Amino acid sequence: MRAITIPDSGGPDALVPTDVPTPAAGRGEVLIEVVAAGVNRADVMQRRGLYDPPPGASSYPGLEVSGRVAALGEGVDSFAVGDEVCALLEGGGYAEEVAVPVGQVLPKPADVDLVDAAGLPEVVCTVWSNVFMTANIQPGQWLLVHGGSSGIGTMAIQLAKAVGAHVAVTAGTAEKLDFCRDLGADILVNYRDEDFVEKLREGNHDHGADVILDNIGAKYLSRNVDALAINGRLVTIGLQGGRRAELDLGTLLAKRAAVIATTLRSRPAAEKAAIVAAVREHVWPLIEAGVVRPVIHSRHALDRAADAHREMEASTHMGKILLLTA
Repeated sequence: MRAITIPDSGGPDALVPTDVPTPAAGRGEVLIEVVAAGVNRADVMQRRGLYDPPPGASSYPGLEVSGRVAALGEGVDSFAVGDEVCALLEGGGYAEEVAVPVGQVLPKPADVDLVDAAGLPEVVCTVWSNVFMTANIQPGQWLLVHGGSSGIGTMAIQLAKAVGAHVAVTAGTAEKLDFCRDLGADILVNYRDEDFVEKLREGNHDHGADVILDNIGAKYLSRNVDALAINGRLVTIGLQGGRRAELDLGTLLAKRAAVIATTLRSRPAAEKAAIVAAVREHVWPLIEAGVVRPVIHSRHALDRAADAHREMEASTHMGKILLLTA
């Protein structure tokens, strides 16, 4: 089969289409014939040599796919060969086939194109696990999403609005902010020339954010804490703005607030299965009802993965970037 390998870390051209052995479905696994794979910031970091796969995971990039079940491993009876599915991966999605633990496989939602379904697993599981399962956002509360026009951002806006929360977002252009508004965002902040702490306070009567979903890290840490409401929860899921920063514990104590840092890729399979099960129970009905949808920016052929990474690094996209195997 064809897969995208990374013989040496580097720029987008470090992604090399290669003929590799086809995986087999082990016990408790599903072999998926991949139709499309989602491109994520973690893939870019892996290509640069900054984010190694967990032990035992495929060395090929790719954390989510859609496709058809090609084979079932021993002990799997919840899917059948030919079923249309999508799946959350530890790696290996940039390939024509991939073996996945059955607990991380989801049926393709009704009325969602099979290709577009590749843009769902990573973002939905990330948003649901962090904003809902960890931060426990409630109807009427405020969510601040940094990078509102990203794949994760567009899903966070939709899911928060679907449960009756209010949403503030940051983004770097007027076009991206308009896109976020169309998805339901209430407060729009251009981070290039506006202060999100001030804009949030102005927009929601000095309440602040009950939950912040942050992919920046150190650069925004102190301002995120300033933006939190009383009993607020800051959930950091990325380090695009660095790893180290000072934190004023006095401000955190005064607000009775929490700072939480999480990752999804390195979690044990049992935890991922629990997240996927929660997504299937709570989010899949919203998608099938048309309340929430995958937001797809562009599609590239698998062999043109380098172009997809260039597009992601240019940060011009709004929604998900996909790779197609055919």
